[in-house]
Amino acid sequence: MTKPNSPIEPIKQPIKQVTSHLWFKRLARLGYAAKGLVYLIVGLLASAAAIGTGGRTTDTSGALKTIVTQPFGKFLLSIVTLGIAGYVLWRLVQTFFDPENRGQINAKRIVQRFGYACSAIGYTGLALTAVKLIMGSPGGDDEPIEDWTIYFLAQPFGRWLVALGGIMVIGVCIAFLFQAYKAKFRNELKLDEMTHNERIWAVSFGRFGIAARGFVFGIIGSFLVLAAIQIDGSEARGLGGALTVLAQQPFGSWILGIVALGLTAYGIYSVIQARYRRFANL
Repeated sequence: MTKPNSPIEPIKQPIKQVTSHLWFKRLARLGYAAKGLVYLIVGLLASAAAIGTGGRTTDTSGALKTIVTQPFGKFLLSIVTLGIAGYVLWRLVQTFFDPENRGQINAKRIVQRFGYACSAIGYTGLALTAVKLIMGSPGGDDEPIEDWTIYFLAQPFGRWLVALGGIMVIGVCIAFLFQAYKAKFRNELKLDEMTHNERIWAVSFGRFGIAARGFVFGIIGSFLVLAAIQIDGSEARGLGGALTVLAQQPFGSWILGIVALGLTAYGIYSVIQARYRRFANL
């Protein structure tokens, strides 16, 4: 427990005041909704590609490009960008503070907070891409992970850093699969506000979606390790590249279709979080 005279206390109190405001919770919920929309688009496009109806495999940046090309696209993307910014803010609060009173800091909490920080960084990049698209810029490459891998491989000890990054991403894969199996995410949802059937669907979408996302992370991590072994940054794959690899395998359309449905389920689960996410003590 933090002592009253702790130097951290003057910082935590203003944070609690900010996170207790209704606007902060609404912004965080909008963030989950925006994240859900992005994954819905990725999943639906990949599903269309799997069944051969004109879709394509893409990543989250590609999903933003799809939004901006629609009628009133820049207006819609502006709302999504605001949501992504809200999600980044929520992840930053989770990184540096304990808004949900999850307990004392230990090895598990440190790893968890590191994951929140990585999520915040990743979605900050996605928000910047969205801003560029709104301003009329192409928005950058769909697979920036390849450029970053090439950059790191050119640095001292870069090969080991890329390999470590790949192993960490594979670790995230395992964590997601374990999370899907245990379904502890149920504790984060207001299940008491759902009907019996809604609870079943929410948990089912969460399990299927988180497992599919974990499976994709496993592919991304494996290719990072391969890039480190071969010292070839072009071997790295992001979300869109991982889906493309799946499509190129034997029975690729079936495999891609299942994963695409899983990513679509993850998008739906994120939208469910936007409505029913439990913000303890906020």
